[in-house]
Amino acid sequence: MTNKLLAEVFGTFWLVLGGCGSAVLAAGVADVGIGWAGVSLAFGLTVLTMAYAVGQISGGHFNPAVSLGLMVAGRFDGKLLLPYWAAQVIGAVLAALVLYIIVSGGAGFSGVGGFASNGYGEASPQGYSMMSGLVTEVVLTAFFLIIILGATSKGAPAGFAPIAIGLGLTLIHLVSIPVTNTSVNPARSTGVALFADGPALAQLWLFWVAPLIGGALGAILWKVIAGDDAD
Repeated sequence: MTNKLLAEVFGTFWLVLGGCGSAVLAAGVADVGIGWAGVSLAFGLTVLTMAYAVGQISGGHFNPAVSLGLMVAGRFDGKLLLPYWAAQVIGAVLAALVLYIIVSGGAGFSGVGGFASNGYGEASPQGYSMMSGLVTEVVLTAFFLIIILGATSKGAPAGFAPIAIGLGLTLIHLVSIPVTNTSVNPARSTGVALFADGPALAQLWLFWVAPLIGGALGAILWKVIAGDDAD
């Protein structure tokens, strides 16, 4: 149990440090910045690399919505749900703290700004409404669970699941960064919200509610689609 929880801490830490770190440190650098496409790829690569590194220990969830979806699908013991959530949030907060320390050492530092946090309305990168954010997060998290459950099912090619899952997360970010700055992961949203300027904490509720609904919905849809082959 300890090893599983540590794996979730380390995996979620890497997801937040790599994904949010790329957004905060590298996305907007003039002439050489990686932009939204680079940030999308960074998030995908964090999940891909950690799924291969520690997925065999904990299952490689790194996301409360994924843990909930796997539980609904019958792939995860519900007794472990809250400990996994706690480990994931701890990993995300530690990564955000490390990122804050790095950012605060920059020349002319005067605050972290949005700090790769998620938001809607004025906090949305392109000013999308709360309803747009809610629909985006529910639908994309649901599809993320369908990808995960399908890629890890008995009939899927062995050893390739992390690639499909990482590329799926990349695509999700390509679609939704303009809308909410992409959560689909309550732990990721919580970690940076604790340090961000602006309304991130006040809006954090949506980035727990919507991904959790989406995770459960994706699991239900997968069971309907796959039928007897859902395991």
